[in-house]
Parts: sequence; C-alpha cells; structure tokens
Amino acid sequence: MRRLAEFIHDIAWDQLPERVRETAALRVLDLVSVAAGAAKDPLVEAAKEALGTVSGCRMEMPPVAQPGFVSVWGDTRKYPLATAAMLNAMLAHTLELDDVHTASKTHGSASLIPAAWSCAEYLGKSGKDFLLAVVCGYETVNRVGMAFGVSAHRNRGWHATATCGVFGCAAACAKLLDLSVDQIVSALGMAGTQSSGVWAFLGDGSNCKILHPARAAADGIEAAFLAKAGMTGPEHIFDAKDGGLLYAMSDGGDVSKLSQGLGEVYEILNMDMKPYPCCRSAHCAIDGILEIREQMEARMGLKIRNMSEAEILADQIQAIGIDTYLVGYKQCAVSDGCLHPKTILDAKFSTPYSVAAAFLCGTVGMEQFEPEVVFDPVVQKLLEKVTVHPADRFTEQYPKHWGCHVKVTMQDGTVYEAEVEDPSGSVARPLSREQAMKKAEEFLSVVCPGRETETIEELLNLESRNMLPSI
Repeated sequence: MRRLAEFIHDIAWDQLPERVRETAALRVLDLVSVAAGAAKDPLVEAAKEALGTVSGCRMEMPPVAQPGFVSVWGDTRKYPLATAAMLNAMLAHTLELDDVHTASKTHGSASLIPAAWSCAEYLGKSGKDFLLAVVCGYETVNRVGMAFGVSAHRNRGWHATATCGVFGCAAACAKLLDLSVDQIVSALGMAGTQSSGVWAFLGDGSNCKILHPARAAADGIEAAFLAKAGMTGPEHIFDAKDGGLLYAMSDGGDVSKLSQGLGEVYEILNMDMKPYPCCRSAHCAIDGILEIREQMEARMGLKIRNMSEAEILADQIQAIGIDTYLVGYKQCAVSDGCLHPKTILDAKFSTPYSVAAAFLCGTVGMEQFEPEVVFDPVVQKLLEKVTVHPADRFTEQYPKHWGCHVKVTMQDGTVYEAEVEDPSGSVARPLSREQAMKKAEEFLSVVCPGRETETIEELLNLESRNMLPSI
C-alpha cells in the first residue's frame, strides 16, 4: 500500500498523459450530469431532510451560507462538507448510469467524484487540483477492486462500489489536503477499517443501495482529515494476518495489484460508460435482444414502429434463453425481485425485465423505468418467458468480458440467436463522443435548462478554472 501512497503523493498534473487529462474531464462530465438528472429524486430529497437534521444543517440557509458549507448539485442550499458529499454521491448512484470499471466491478466515480468535488470546494482548490485528485481516486479504487478479486469478493456478498470506493475517496481527498506519504498511508488504512457495503438489499428490494457510495464518500473524507490531524491507520489493512481485508472479504486476493502498473497503466482509461439506466450486468442481454429484434425485422421484411407492433411479435415468442456469467446471473436473475419485479429498483436489477422492455420498446432509457412501463401487463407477460442461466464459458471470461448468449425460440420453431462478448459502452465498444454529449445534455437539462451546452463546456474545461462551477 505504501507504493500506492507514494504515487498519490508524487503525481503531478503535468506528468499525466494528455489522454488521461482529457478522460478525467469526460468522466467528471458523465458523473455530474447523471447525478444532476436525479436532482429531484424523492428519496434523495427525503435524505436531505434527514441528514440536515442529524448534521445540524439549517435547511433554510441561503446560498451564501456560512464558512465551511458547500454545495449539492441542483440545490441552492449549502451543507456541511461530509453531508454534501453524501448527498451528491446518492444523486450519482440513483439513476444507475454511473461508469464502471469492469476489472474491479466498481462504480468508483459515484463516491470519489462527489468526495473530491466537496473537498475541493471546501478547500478552495482549482479545477486542475480537483481533476488530479479525481485521477488519484480512480487509480486507487480500481486497483483495490482488482486486488480483492472480482468474483471472490462479489460472491461473498460484498458491494465493491462501496467497499473499494471508500479508498478512492480517501485517496482523492488526501491529494487535495497535500498529505505526506505517511499520512496518506494512514488515510487509506482508516478508509479500509470502515470499508463496508453488502448486496443484501437485493433480497427484498430495499432502496438503501445509494447509501453505499454516500457512506464511502463521507468516510473517505473523514479518513483524510483525521490523518491530517494525526490519527494513524493500519498500513497492512489489506494483508494483515489478523483482520487483513483480502482475507476477511475475499479469498486472499492479490496485494501486488495495488501498485501494479502505477504511472504506466492508467485504469481511468479502462472505464465503461453506461448507455442504459440499469445494472451493468443486464446490458449484454439488452444488446443481444436488440440485435435479435433487428434480425426479426430483416427476416420478416418489416419495421417495428411501436410497442403495439412489437407485442404482436412477442406473442409469437415461445421462450427467451440467456446464458451469462455467474455474477451476472446471481445479481440480476435469482431473487424474486429480479424474476418478478415489483418496484423500479427491482426492474433495474432484472435481466428478464430489461430484455422484455428492450424488445417491446426498441430501447432502454429512463422512460422504460417509469411505473407505467414496468407494470405494463404486456411487459410483465413477456418477461415471464425469459430464463437466465450461468454458463461456464462466460464465467471463465469474466471480468475481462461481461458477455452473454441470447436465444429466442418462436412458436413455429424459428430460432434467433445473438452473442455479445462486451456490452455497448465498454472499452471494446465505446460510445461515440456524440452519444456521450447527448447523454450529458439530457441529464443536465434537469438542473440547468437552456444552459446545457454552456455547462458541458465548463465541466470539460475545469483544468483552466480557478474554482469549481455551480451546478
């Protein structure tokens, strides 16, 4: 871990490859925009009231606020540092559109960017300082996830976005606080002793998943500030024989991955950008069924123009079978909520639902997770025809590839098949810049209607700003 701490301490903006600098700005744009899109979410609004009460935040406080209070995206009020970071992290994870690092199975940006943003605003840091901290956060959270080992960590029930995310937050804030190497080691050690977050919410569809990156953000910030104050954390938090995380939360892992390729391989360049607002493990199946939909159109010489026409074809489907990797199967095709979604969150973690909605609607966007679509009898009828199975060949390729095979059997015996090695938005199949800008514009319109283009430019040019913009 010390080598990682030394990297965080020593790295300077001018040392970063140009592509890394550009990617950092793009990652911030993507995360901030999808967070902005959730700005009026009822659960986050309720959390503001609850956290305002326990943190002592005066909710009626004007935007000018008192020293030490910072902003929350899409809100004119100011909040205490850790509270603001928590709320921004909740926003970031609400729409299920935050980026993902497949080799670690982490959505680190959902916590590290909010933590770094709030800390940079609190400290009055420049956009360049903020972006450098973001790079440190990405390099940390992704390597921690790889050290755990994706399958072993997930199969024990741990939510890597939370358990690894706290390290990224501590790293980013340690950089902003200009901590020494020893202090950074302590900050990471204290982050590790607070590492938590499990997948139990899937069992009954509880909605606390957004608390995971929120707690990671707050705990990471506090770990960095406590390290600056002189509190020390365990340097061997990962490999200690008694209480080391790689043994407690995995099958031993590989501690060498914490420092492997530092300064040479930038994991921030290996991020998937999500095109669909649902669990990433369902994306390959969405791509597969959309490809089959096109095959049907070509074979039958028709164009499906609306859901009613798609319903006619859906009635002719006998079965939809999906083979995928074990983690994807466990996460999106086992619980009752996955098989029989009764809430929006259930639907976002249901491969059967995502496939049914994609086939009937021809796309999967925010509209497909509105109650009138989720509970549409036509969608519910089709999802009952979908079965998902774990397949060794996809499990063996995971996490390098998050793939699946989709097979649709019609009532007349006709079979359509599609195989997806990597889902759209992955490093192997990246979204175009036009698609990325369109995504950002769509969600920024929630908090700055009419100023979307201007806001995009502000976020893409943070490097030249003396302070962070208001969102």
